[in-house]
Amino acid sequence: MRTDLSKYDISWYKPGGKLRIVLWYFINIIFFQNKLIPFNLFKIFLLKLFGAEVGNRVVIKPGVNIKYPWKLKIGNHVWIGEDVWIDNLDNVYIGNNVCLSQGAMLLCGNHHYKKNTFDLIIGEIIIEDGVWIAAKSIVTNNIICKDHSILLTNSVATNNLEANTIYRGNPAVSIKKRI
Repeated sequence: MRTDLSKYDISWYKPGGKLRIVLWYFINIIFFQNKLIPFNLFKIFLLKLFGAEVGNRVVIKPGVNIKYPWKLKIGNHVWIGEDVWIDNLDNVYIGNNVCLSQGAMLLCGNHHYKKNTFDLIIGEIIIEDGVWIAAKSIVTNNIICKDHSILLTNSVATNNLEANTIYRGNPAVSIKKRI
């Protein structure tokens, strides 16, 4: 089977109004991805303005990339490190006391490689309370990272992470309980 991208069709996918998407695109580049603008409260204001739900004492470092804020819910006391990419083609829920370390990626989309049309596959991501997604780690679509789980550096979560468990590798596997 050969991929034929001329047949690729995402007409069914409607993430938001075109004006909203274009406006957010430029705001995201100027105020979030730009490493020269560290103003946390202003970033939170912009996220809320575009429909995100954001809790108290959220820290958003420079270089963060957020696809669609209207598909994002962030709890209280959350740290989002430098160069985090939240590619939320679907809903992303981030609980309380969560740390997304530098370069972590939350990827709600993928492609169906077994179809020659390379169809888009989307699914939400749920990060429950107390989770730590370490630097350069990836959480894929349709994943739940349960309470106080840890995904160690450069690991890839392709299955749900159980509560109070530490995971490592690609694909990530359980290595021990979190005490």
